Amino acid sequence: MSRGVLLIGGSSPIGHALAETFTQAGDRVVSVSLNRDAGPATAHNLALDVSTPEGADRAVADAVEVLGGLDVLILAAATMAPAAAHAATADDWHMAITNTLHTAFFPARASLPVLPRGGCIIAVTSVNASLAAPWLPGYSAAKAGVEGLVRQLALDYGPRGIRVNAVAPGMIGNHELPMVTEGYPLGRVGRSSDVAEAVMYLAGADFVTGVVLPVDGGLSIASPAAFLRPDLRRKLFGPPQQEV
Repeated sequence: MSRGVLLIGGSSPIGHALAETFTQAGDRVVSVSLNRDAGPATAHNLALDVSTPEGADRAVADAVEVLGGLDVLILAAATMAPAAAHAATADDWHMAITNTLHTAFFPARASLPVLPRGGCIIAVTSVNASLAAPWLPGYSAAKAGVEGLVRQLALDYGPRGIRVNAVAPGMIGNHELPMVTEGYPLGRVGRSSDVAEAVMYLAGADFVTGVVLPVDGGLSIASPAAFLRPDLRRKLFGPPQQEV
């Protein structure tokens, strides 16, 4: 059965992959971003600022009109401005919170009155919500806030039959360098399609709610020793065991 999907943050590579994956499954997708022309070709694109209550309300109302209803809300908007805390400006902080946390809360709030029993909300967060990385205070705090929001909404709206979950990607994109992939047990960084497939799974997982699903190739289970050069690992832990 075709579902009506509202995608917040469709102009990013992950957004394009999400729209394509859901469309290929037979779903109808409305994508919202600040730049309509940058939206995915597989979606009906709108240009709205959903970091405000008014913009979020308009996005949900327009999506319901175009789709004839709303079954799935995907929250995938974010902004990352790297800067150490002592150097981050007030604008840097407010931008991270506004463009990441506000763009999750206000569309979610607007969607709750129209989502039916069996509907769902899925947020795209980050491993940086729980794993610290250099110079990302605003982004990490905002993504952690989104994960807290996911758990809260899952608890409050589960009795209405609405599921709320998140996926937490690791590094996504063209970063296939030895010093980057060394700490990933699967030996590579993620692709946008990896995230889209995980979101699609959660959209159909009828008895899963309140979870944050890592989509990180095992990064979040790796100790710091996983990042050591092979020669240093041998010094500390001895030669590797014979391969199976």
